[in-house]
Amino acid sequence: MRHVRSFRDTVPKVLPGVLICVIIGLATTFISEHYGGPVMLYALLFGISIHFLYAEGGRAVAGVEFASRTILRLGVALLGTRITISQVAELGIGPIITVIVGVTLTILSGVALARVLGLQKDLGMLTGGSVAICGASAALALSAVMPRHENHERNTIMTVVSVTALSTAAMVIYPLFVSVLNMTDNQAGVFLGGTIHDVAQVVGAGYIISQETGDISTFVKLLRVAMLVPAVMCFMFVFSKQNKSAAGDKKVPLLPGFLVGFVVLVIINSLGLIPEAASASITTFSGWCLVTAIAGLGIKTSFQKLAEVGWKPIVLIVLETLILLVIVFAFIYMGGVGS
Repeated sequence: MRHVRSFRDTVPKVLPGVLICVIIGLATTFISEHYGGPVMLYALLFGISIHFLYAEGGRAVAGVEFASRTILRLGVALLGTRITISQVAELGIGPIITVIVGVTLTILSGVALARVLGLQKDLGMLTGGSVAICGASAALALSAVMPRHENHERNTIMTVVSVTALSTAAMVIYPLFVSVLNMTDNQAGVFLGGTIHDVAQVVGAGYIISQETGDISTFVKLLRVAMLVPAVMCFMFVFSKQNKSAAGDKKVPLLPGFLVGFVVLVIINSLGLIPEAASASITTFSGWCLVTAIAGLGIKTSFQKLAEVGWKPIVLIVLETLILLVIVFAFIYMGGVGS
């Protein structure tokens, strides 16, 4: 009864803000589908444009907070329906090693570069993980287990905006590299899936070239998405002391609920227990959750705060992107991956 009463009390408080985030999601999805462009970037910009609703501290605040935290974690958990263990196994050992090394070295490079640029270690880890794994979705998932401080939301938004913009540019530019370098379909699939940040842009770039390239690039990209699990666990370990001190007397779970949900869904999907139609519907719903959450994050962020970030974090993300590019190139041309 206590949970039912709590639910009844919570819904009226969060409903106005959540509805605003959902409406932004609907509007930006329509624009993206009919006129092109990345829906998450649109949702961010739309959200930022009505930051005054959050700054005024009105009825929308509770719902915006709910969207940017609870709905976000639900969306990340549901990403598990995109992956099966057999898909990962079909790739062979070469692409798997490429992805593991690429993700690891990119995150470590992010930490080292952040130190060189005079930035915080947690920003280097967040941007490195976002570039290495799956762009905006990884940024949201990783930031959810990182300690909160005055610049936490600003860093997350900056990372999402930057990797989304770079991913969109890569979707156009990288297929030109494939053509100039005369890559095979297999090599092109490994290259595109291993380097482009967001899933949607990988799919777009891959199928521009061929059906086979599109299939391989999607599988390689989903393998990078699967790396979200060990990455989140490593982030939790690194920041465990800070998270415990921030939680005070509250117990800090060994694993966040959304991560457990992600793993469980991967296992269930691998066993073939989720019908194809249901899997497609869950994936679509996951996308809606993430767009809604990003709209909420946008509403919480002002242009003034973004302007305070400066040029160094942008340089950091660009360098991380180039490092990942070099690593994947090395595995393709020196290691024979995708041949």
